[in-house]
Amino acid sequence: MPANRFEQVDEPPTDAITLKLSERGGEAFGHVLCPADLAGGHLVNDFVSDELAAKEAFRTAIRLANEIRAPIVVEDKAGVWQEEWGVLYRED
Repeated sequence: MPANRFEQVDEPPTDAITLKLSERGGEAFGHVLCPADLAGGHLVNDFVSDELAAKEAFRTAIRLANEIRAPIVVEDKAGVWQEEWGVLYRED
């Protein structure tokens, strides 16, 4: 089965859920960002999750994307993406 593919971005776009990964003290963390307009009326304001363990942030982004049928992009300046989550690529 082919791996899931996620586009890597430098800034959160307005047309996708963003999984924003970071690293501190050797630990990987993440936030999930979702523009209110993307949620089709389910959100009044843009959503930004609390800081989560990276794997939990990834799972949260997947659940939200499935719920509102939206794409996910990844901002990973710290390079903490895990291959088990899928393929991270950049648009040329």
